[in-house]
Amino acid sequence: MSDKRLTFKKRLHIIKHGLRGKKLAPAFSALHTFLFTPDETTHSGAHVRVADDLKRTMNTVILALIPVLIFSFFNTGYQHFAALDAAAGTPRQLDLMGNFLTWENFWLGFTQVLPLVIVSYAIGLGIEFLFAVIKGHEVEEGYLVTGMLVPLIIPVDTPLWMLAVAVAFGVVIGKEVFGGTGMNILNPALTIRAFLFFAYPTWMSGDKVWVHDAVRLAGTPDAISGETILGALAQNAPYHYSISDMFFGFIPGSVGETSTFLILLGGLFLVFSRIASWRIMLSSVIGALVMGLVFNGIVDQGWIAEGSRFYSLMSFPFWEHLLVGGLAFGIVYMATDPVTGSQTNRGKWIYGFLIGFISVMIRVFNPAYPEGVFLAILLMNVFAPTIDHYVVRGNIKKRLKRLTSATILAGEAGGKAEQLKAETV
Repeated sequence: MSDKRLTFKKRLHIIKHGLRGKKLAPAFSALHTFLFTPDETTHSGAHVRVADDLKRTMNTVILALIPVLIFSFFNTGYQHFAALDAAAGTPRQLDLMGNFLTWENFWLGFTQVLPLVIVSYAIGLGIEFLFAVIKGHEVEEGYLVTGMLVPLIIPVDTPLWMLAVAVAFGVVIGKEVFGGTGMNILNPALTIRAFLFFAYPTWMSGDKVWVHDAVRLAGTPDAISGETILGALAQNAPYHYSISDMFFGFIPGSVGETSTFLILLGGLFLVFSRIASWRIMLSSVIGALVMGLVFNGIVDQGWIAEGSRFYSLMSFPFWEHLLVGGLAFGIVYMATDPVTGSQTNRGKWIYGFLIGFISVMIRVFNPAYPEGVFLAILLMNVFAPTIDHYVVRGNIKKRLKRLTSATILAGEAGGKAEQLKAETV
């Protein structure tokens, strides 16, 4: 067959194998794998035939994120224009078809959010390719999900250069130094978010960063405010959003964290596709509810005075903690990371419970930054191996105890049999 009649895939396959042993082989191999099904097979050890691979797993998570991303386009535009109307003295009432699902909102959000996605993927994948070429290994698909998560957990007006610096730090320090995908001990996306928060705190917190252009217009008369519900509670200030606004996501916040409804649908999709652990999700929700109930109980007992710095966040209904901030997004898409989370079933229950519990604790006790889910998840990433270690040790001790009991019983049964035999003779 002549070269002209070869299919595109066969041409790429020939080029790929022709580059073996050369510096650019890993980069071209990554392109080949991205376009087509990976053709590598194992040559030793155990063999398991399954229909999925790392690329399909990553693509499934991205599919679960697409509705959140599309919603963020509309919400970014809506919050911007709603804030402008409020500054002009004509606050708008939400009308789903009339002033939310509009081309104006979508286009504004698209032009603001898409550059964040492009920069995240360009810098992150560029570093992945660079390390693959330098170290001579294959390019893993792990950053496919991280590259989508990062733009969704930051404020919409985060400068692109700032995002690029943070992505470079997170990929190199949080992932590559540990050996790449599957070897990192911290969630890469949250490592990037933590770097941004501690390096550029004024861009990551406050009452002006969550709505597009709020910082630029802050000096104008009747300055618009992009304050989140948690931000208002931290200052014991009122907020005007309803439960449905919180649940469906018509509120200010990081790009993709606002819609609990879509996050819930994404979580169910990941659970039924067997990508994410339902144990971690459920236990995280339970942990958050328990901590919220504890704080509500403190308020009900009158142990904290109304008007104190913690009163509003402590008295906030315990179940509403799941509807605001990044808690739901973190539980579904971050805590369930199979690399940095607990691996044992019992460990997943402990790991998830502590994430939810600590998230609400940090949220209440840190009024300067009333959100703690990313710190809680990073903390539990560090302790996940320890949790699994003690779970495994506990299982071994139980099995040894059962073995000892069985040996004793077998010995007693053998002794009785010998005695009976002797008596019979």
